[in-house]
Amino acid sequence: MKDFLKFTLATVTGIILSSIVLFIIGMVTLFGIMAASDTETIVKKNSVMILDLNGTLVERTQEDPLGILSQLFNDDSNTYGLDDILSSIKKAKENEDIKGIYLQANSLGTSYASLQEIRNALLDFKESGKFVIAYADSYTQGLYYLSSAADKVLLNPKGMIEWRGIASTPLFYKDLLQKIGVEMQIFKVGTYKSAVEPFIATEMSPANREQVTTFISSIWSQVTEGVSASRNIPVDSLKAYADRMLMFYPAEESVRCGLADTLVYRNDVRDYLKRLVDIDEDDNLSLLGLGDMINVRKNVPKDKSGNIIAVYYASGEITDYPGSATSEEGIVGSKVIRDLRKLKDNDDVKAVVLRVNSPGGSAFASEQIWYAVKELKTKKPVIVSMGDYAASGGYYISCGADTIVAEPTTLTGSIGIFGMVPNVKELTDKIGLSYDVVKTNKYADFGNIMRPFSEGEKALLQMMVAEGYDTFITRCAEGRHTTKEAIEKIAEGRVWTGEAAKELGLVDELGGIDKALDIAIAKARVGGYTIVSYPEKKDVLSSLLDTKPTNYVESQLLKSKLGEYYRQFGLLTNLKEQSMIQARVPFELNIK
Repeated sequence: MKDFLKFTLATVTGIILSSIVLFIIGMVTLFGIMAASDTETIVKKNSVMILDLNGTLVERTQEDPLGILSQLFNDDSNTYGLDDILSSIKKAKENEDIKGIYLQANSLGTSYASLQEIRNALLDFKESGKFVIAYADSYTQGLYYLSSAADKVLLNPKGMIEWRGIASTPLFYKDLLQKIGVEMQIFKVGTYKSAVEPFIATEMSPANREQVTTFISSIWSQVTEGVSASRNIPVDSLKAYADRMLMFYPAEESVRCGLADTLVYRNDVRDYLKRLVDIDEDDNLSLLGLGDMINVRKNVPKDKSGNIIAVYYASGEITDYPGSATSEEGIVGSKVIRDLRKLKDNDDVKAVVLRVNSPGGSAFASEQIWYAVKELKTKKPVIVSMGDYAASGGYYISCGADTIVAEPTTLTGSIGIFGMVPNVKELTDKIGLSYDVVKTNKYADFGNIMRPFSEGEKALLQMMVAEGYDTFITRCAEGRHTTKEAIEKIAEGRVWTGEAAKELGLVDELGGIDKALDIAIAKARVGGYTIVSYPEKKDVLSSLLDTKPTNYVESQLLKSKLGEYYRQFGLLTNLKEQSMIQARVPFELNIK
């Protein structure tokens, strides 16, 4: 018995001591990471910034404290912040020791508006006289569009350039839902409001086909014109190359057609760069990655005026409440209106740039954010900068700003409302599930998805949707200083590119966030200022404490199994969390 107690006590003591040691090691590691993340990058002479794009682009990133879970699931993909990329390019332009940018184009999940914004930043960088060199084993079409801004486009001798045009390939769920016994009951206003089509049709409606044809043609026009200007290739020739599908030809054909300048293996690119910065092949080339550039000090003195130009990022789906484990948090109405109220009450904030990148979402939350923007505008200028999307609810929260700025390839407009409620009666009949009801009034069991809506219930919901649409139209007319009749002519749920939206008066200026900042600074009428981003990014410790391993594990497992269908799965699993009345573009545009 004594031996048993002795061994038990020794085991418990060992566990406690091991836990203490592991805790100490973990804390030392954590604080080491935190210290390293704040260390200023010292730029050596003849350095080159490397923009290695292999992952997904978002508006802003949060700190990944340890990356342990990513390693556990062999998740080698990266997430880049558009804000970090743009600021790094600007710092590289200003720093005299950085001689150029090396763009390594692998794969990047993003839309053309973000690519256009980065591309414009690279073109501005070249104005300094420094070089931009691009290389890829094989270029995706989007990254080729980005890379075409480079002085030289290098291609692997056995690589290819994807150049085929743009297509939209939406998925339709009607037959799937019908097979399992689910009917989507739809209530909408707007001929072009196509977000509901995947649930009630098996192909695009004529109106939707018309609008999609128009906006993808507009985007393709921007792409071909940009490449034409940079590569000195006629637009007609570029369109002909797309029809030929040059990616199936030997790489030499891409060089002959002018899409690439030379063929080179990846191992030889470093020597190519050394020659550009005029250093010997035996010398080390100083390459600064995005992580290094984030910690490079800006070449501007710190402003002491106390004036702030705020940039508030509103990115993702608009919801009433935070999202589930399978979706991003997005734009949560209650949080955004609280944050905007703080900016309104902060006298140091002289102007606000509202950066909107959203396909829309809850109509109710959109209305609440619209009001918060309206209140903010009574105290200081509000300038909207649109990202990839600012459509439907995304346009709703934007329309009240003093000035709206969008990229030519931004998708916006989609002024319309819809409601979508499932009826699962056939499903419950198939599995032998039934229900009964006792009620005191006619509509006491309204919203019961185990039966179809009655005619009276349908009329009530359609009335609610029509009222919401009228409110949306009214907000747009007030914000754009025009009549409801004028807005109705370009509304009906129709999606427009930023280029078309400017011609229609839905957008004031074309450009990126820098253009919006210039306008905000001019309207603020301040001499000195500091640009501050909101909401404040979490530090490493906060990110670690807020990490929910179970949610991460769930999402990573699903991603690994479902691959490219993960987003569609997330859509279906989150339908139950969607607000009944929506102001948003189609759930999945599938523009490729």
